[in-house]
Amino acid sequence: MDSDPDRRWLREAIRASRSCLPSRTAYSVGAVIVDEHGRERSRGFSRDRGPVVHAEQSAILRLGENGGDLSRATIYTSMEPCTTRRSAPRTCAELIIAARLGRVVLALHEPPLFARCLGVETLRSAGIEVVMFPELGAEVEAINAALLT
Repeated sequence: MDSDPDRRWLREAIRASRSCLPSRTAYSVGAVIVDEHGRERSRGFSRDRGPVVHAEQSAILRLGENGGDLSRATIYTSMEPCTTRRSAPRTCAELIIAARLGRVVLALHEPPLFARCLGVETLRSAGIEVVMFPELGAEVEAINAALLT
């Protein structure tokens, strides 16, 4: 077991992404929200609540209206939160900012297959700490190999 909590939770997000229904038009992504005490608050994965639902969106929706103070919480997401979206009025980066999540930990920048993503830059500009573990990115790429090859 990984002793680094960030790596451990990021691996959980990657594991969640394996539950995604296949799609030719969207990545398979997993997300887990963890509070400042290291307790999981919610999780989601792409398309788990409908054909156009993104992982981060799903995890945030599961918190409901009374998600509480998330300023010291972290969302672990296997891939960079989107900044371009045709299927919903708000991008995942916007949803994370609106939820006032304090940190984002991810493994892989969104590949430019569908859109140019500026998630890391957008979140950092909003004052959110962003941490990357690119060494875990190959696993995310493998999960999305049907789209990326």
